[in-house]
Amino acid sequence: MFERILIANRGEIACRIIRTARRMGIETVAVHSDADRDAVHVEMADLAVPIGPAPAAQSYLVIERLVEAARQTGADAVHPGYGFLSERAAFAQALAEAGIAFIGPNPVAIEAMGDKIESKRKAAAAGVSTVPGHIGVIESAAEAAVIAAEIGYPVMIKASAGGGGKGMRIARSAAEVEEGFRLAKSEARSSFGDDRVFLEKFIENPRHIEIQVLGDKHGNLIHLGERECSIQRRNQKVVEESPSPFVDPAMRAAMGAQAVALAAAVGYDSAGTVEFVVGGDRGFYFLEMNTRLQVEHPVTELVTGIDLVEQMIRVAAGERLAIRQKDVRLDGWAIESRIYAEDPYRNFLPSTGRLTRYRPPAAEAEGGVTVRNDTGVTEGSEISVYYDPMVAKLSTHAPTREEAIDAMAAALDGFVVDGIRHNIPFLSALMAHPRFREGALSTGFIAEEYPDGFAPVALEPGERHRLAAVALAIGLLEEERRARLPGRLAPPSGAWRTDWVVRLGEERIALSTPDGIAATPLEIDVLLPGADRPVTVASRWTPGEPVWSGTIDGEPVAVQLRPAVAGFRLSWRGADLHARLMTPAVAALDALMPKKAPPDTSRLLLCPMPGLVVSIAVAVGQEVKAGEPLATVEAMKMENVLRAERDLVVETILAKPGDSLAVDAVIMQFA
Repeated sequence: MFERILIANRGEIACRIIRTARRMGIETVAVHSDADRDAVHVEMADLAVPIGPAPAAQSYLVIERLVEAARQTGADAVHPGYGFLSERAAFAQALAEAGIAFIGPNPVAIEAMGDKIESKRKAAAAGVSTVPGHIGVIESAAEAAVIAAEIGYPVMIKASAGGGGKGMRIARSAAEVEEGFRLAKSEARSSFGDDRVFLEKFIENPRHIEIQVLGDKHGNLIHLGERECSIQRRNQKVVEESPSPFVDPAMRAAMGAQAVALAAAVGYDSAGTVEFVVGGDRGFYFLEMNTRLQVEHPVTELVTGIDLVEQMIRVAAGERLAIRQKDVRLDGWAIESRIYAEDPYRNFLPSTGRLTRYRPPAAEAEGGVTVRNDTGVTEGSEISVYYDPMVAKLSTHAPTREEAIDAMAAALDGFVVDGIRHNIPFLSALMAHPRFREGALSTGFIAEEYPDGFAPVALEPGERHRLAAVALAIGLLEEERRARLPGRLAPPSGAWRTDWVVRLGEERIALSTPDGIAATPLEIDVLLPGADRPVTVASRWTPGEPVWSGTIDGEPVAVQLRPAVAGFRLSWRGADLHARLMTPAVAALDALMPKKAPPDTSRLLLCPMPGLVVSIAVAVGQEVKAGEPLATVEAMKMENVLRAERDLVVETILAKPGDSLAVDAVIMQFA
């Protein structure tokens, strides 16, 4: 067995590999760019080596520096994690030439499967069903348009060396092919150093289902069931689960057999994933094989009980698989939510900054439910523009899918992140979405269910009333605390009242506490509007805690709260509302206050995220039609085209290519 492993990666996957290596008694070496010198994975590892400047192309993607770091530290193996060099045969070959083991598949398998064009040829030869398309490199946008017309729209433009949703574009017309071809090549070049792209038919209303395979260097190969990864945004997975609510045992066996056959055809000898696109008729077609550990591997680990990182290490050390296909059992259900640094209210644009507060839910296994949080950050960590915007991967496991979803909803309610924008409200809304809970999924789910983008959830009346009861409990405890401050001779006016009004957003909700309150711990009976009996609200929450945890009639409830002017903000299940506790008299006066109009920004193009201006597509005085591009801004390795929302004339341009802009910086002004 290896004595010391270098991890050629960063963030949560580096931390996750370190945890398994530590459990196995193996020392670890972290590598880091200048931007990551204080990162969590650097602190966790036994040794750490700097490898260059912040841009990945000058650090994490430089093979020579990683090999030298392994030599310097005496590492006898390297685990690549995912992304970066994990699917580069040249990296595995360079390590082999240096006498260092690569914890992943052999270079021949990486070469065959890591390249999407070559992998489709191999899959077809192995008898695996494939998506119709052009299996070959496309040299120009004009050639792409001709091929797209032959295949039939819509088509998917994909980077040959791609992964993680980068270098992928859907095109439904010749014009979209031209733009998508250019953007896919540019993203592929910056992310992978390889700008080759190809085309294939895009299957409408598809499901994305993948099979986890595992092989050793002695010819043994098995599969560990499937993962459903259909909840995607811009081809980037957001929520994954195992097993799939769509796959029956016969389909699982058929997909597994094809995945194993493909792995055997290329002599695969590590953990890997064979991805399929699945139609409504349960027909499935090969998409690609990822010759590495997947981001979503925790859900497979939770339902099988198999540590995939440990298996990769043991296989790389030459051990035989101790698991046979008959030993694999899928126990219960697991859900994974990816916590991203992005603003769901601004079309999920990236967000950067420092985590001023980071309080994930407790990782625990209790009452048949497991909560797991894979992360590479802590309070005070910096989310930079240089790397992927993932903050954490939150996973839950329970006996049934419904219980796993409920556990995920509860865990998200208690996941506090401040300092950046993040997608937790959106994930919370997903867990409550009827279509998601029914398992009626497709890769178009988000676009179909949120065609105008995501907005804070509008709660049902019963939910708003219960949230108002929480606001009342919070407000009364804060009043009780203030009443006990030095110099206060008596509780504030109204502290003994039984009738109250909670302003929740723009709604004023009348509540009463007929029996008064018992503070610390709080327990009150609250009569909600239209109810014939009060509900009991109980909690040990104390002012200053970011999450109010308690029960309403015995049912657990967790609500996030943050200070706000004249009250506080409550976040729960995708809703975000300003709350204020008032007496009825104050509420009557509050209703008379005029509303403040938001500023008019219709004549401005604002930068929607912190990023780098790649190009300006217009000139001063130019007339632009709605939908035409105005500028392109790059953030976190993704290029975002900013388009005109209406017909307009450009009056002033205030930014130029190469400028680094903050969120809401003015790019141009219109006449």
